[in-house]
Amino acid sequence: MTTSPGPSKNDTIPNSTVPVGSEAAWRDRKRYLWLLGLVMPTLGVLIVATYALLGWHWVLWAGPIVILGVVPAIDLSTGLDRSNPPDDMIEALEKDKYYRWITFAYLPIQYVALVAVCAMIAGVNPIAWVAELVGVADWLAAHVSPDLVRDFDLTTLDKIAVAISVGCIGGIGINTAHELGHKREEHERWLSKIALAQSGYGHFYIEHNRGHHVRVATPEDPASSRLGENFYEFWPRTVVGSLRSAWRLEKRRYARKDTHPFHLGNDVLNAWLMSAVLFGGLIALFGWQVAPYLAIQAVVGFSLLEVVNYLEHYGMLRQKVGVGERQRYERVDPSHSWNSNNIATNVLLYHLQRHSDHHANPTRRYQTLRDFEESPVLPTGYAGMILLALVPPLWRRVMDPRVVAHYGGDVSLANLHPRTRERYLARYPAAAAVAPLGEDRATASLDATPVADEVLAARCPGCGYTYEVEAGNELEGFAAGTAWSEIPDDWCCPDCGVREKVDFVPLDPALDAPAPSSPGATEWRPETPRG
Repeated sequence: MTTSPGPSKNDTIPNSTVPVGSEAAWRDRKRYLWLLGLVMPTLGVLIVATYALLGWHWVLWAGPIVILGVVPAIDLSTGLDRSNPPDDMIEALEKDKYYRWITFAYLPIQYVALVAVCAMIAGVNPIAWVAELVGVADWLAAHVSPDLVRDFDLTTLDKIAVAISVGCIGGIGINTAHELGHKREEHERWLSKIALAQSGYGHFYIEHNRGHHVRVATPEDPASSRLGENFYEFWPRTVVGSLRSAWRLEKRRYARKDTHPFHLGNDVLNAWLMSAVLFGGLIALFGWQVAPYLAIQAVVGFSLLEVVNYLEHYGMLRQKVGVGERQRYERVDPSHSWNSNNIATNVLLYHLQRHSDHHANPTRRYQTLRDFEESPVLPTGYAGMILLALVPPLWRRVMDPRVVAHYGGDVSLANLHPRTRERYLARYPAAAAVAPLGEDRATASLDATPVADEVLAARCPGCGYTYEVEAGNELEGFAAGTAWSEIPDDWCCPDCGVREKVDFVPLDPALDAPAPSSPGATEWRPETPRG
């Protein structure tokens, strides 16, 4: 399979915000700003040092203060960054290891903060603890400040505050795990699980990639919020639904191997085991008194993830296309995710707010994600939207009209919450009926690529993953020699989770070039500019 060359310097990129001819002069103006993403885990160390030196109790609340106060304020004051990398720069950006080392660096700082906070909760000054281990405690007291090595005695409220703060660090750590977990490199996927251990949410690694990305913006997805559903209704649905989904996915994978799911290779079980070892080690080190606060920080961490999930696809619905047995949901495109170009939250969350491009091209690295004009836009950054989500009447007042406008006034096209469905249909009557989408759109990939009698290999047109019959895919439960016809029809690409089996392009492994990496793979691209 060949891929089309990138646009020349005289071409425009459809729906892109990159000006013509920008390739020659373009540079990543956020290159060094990305380092600010490490401010959040470093906050844990700053909390300890500030509390030791100054004794300020309010600083123990620094986590929520930064996420819910400082970052939204910066978003409102610094404006938007809609710059996109030109196509001919994407491959070089993807290969620049500087960007991935920033995500790698988050993890050790994250866990230093967690250990330090557990020490504080146990009444141990972590600075004095480390200083005594290396023999510099007396020097610090004499030459810097005796307060640095003083004893700590936190109240219960102080302990809750610092647990919430370290939970915020763990929540942003889930976003780092999200970035790492989408990559093909095995070590990055394992680092993703390590980042998730603090929050006890290791099943996210499976459910997000193989569940959410497949079902996004449909009623079947527990991580896609519905129009009229408030966050406090969404939270239990997504927490329980995502857990069930992750287990079902792994159980089904092991069923293809004709065995039970209780193996160490089960990615739900080995991720949970990491959390058990982590929590067990901290309890052994600091005592059972830290256990309830470990639970508090874990709940805060995964709740921060879920409130972001809540706002990313609120009310978005992929329409059914095709007829009869060939009916399925339309392919994910940039109109199915809420986006924002507020710079502070984008730096903090590694471009997570460019969520449309992420869903269209999940294996892309954060520094290459782009903004498209047809993506629905939030009124401010994710950090500010979290505040709105916590107050349902305010959220509905701001977001419901935007969802309705996104669907041209026809609220029946939105993903409606069953409890409030009739109320919304009555409040926003459709102006006109919308013509159903035909079978040609649902089966375009089949019509475009005739299938040979015997398929020896097939490639995902989105990310370039190639299934070869001779090799199979043991991880997915397909032994070597498993024929393409024996692959279930509902199977999706294991790398990107975007393309289904019906989308795969048959090829001859002896004649076709190796599968391209993510930067060069054929990807979603809008056809016509808006407006």
